[in-house]
Amino acid sequence: MEKNPDETLIKEKKVEDEKQKWVQKMLRSAKHHHKICPYFDKKTTMCFLKLGSKCDRDGKFEICPVFKQFIENKYDEYKAKNKPLPVNFIDLTTDII
Repeated sequence: MEKNPDETLIKEKKVEDEKQKWVQKMLRSAKHHHKICPYFDKKTTMCFLKLGSKCDRDGKFEICPVFKQFIENKYDEYKAKNKPLPVNFIDLTTDII
């Protein structure tokens, strides 16, 4: 018995919605705990996530695609290892996968 293509599309969309919901929650939590990006070096204006490249957003991480991609990658790592997702950004940064 083959699956309906609509069912698989709905399931994929649900997973994406869950991922985006968690990413937005982590972004809000990071904004609550940090005024500027925790991976931004004020002295050299470098981004630690870009491995030595200058930050073009001056540490503002709310709209930063690099920071968002980092959080999305963390989500994928947690899901791949079947570990529970952190509830806030502090848990995300202190937990060792």
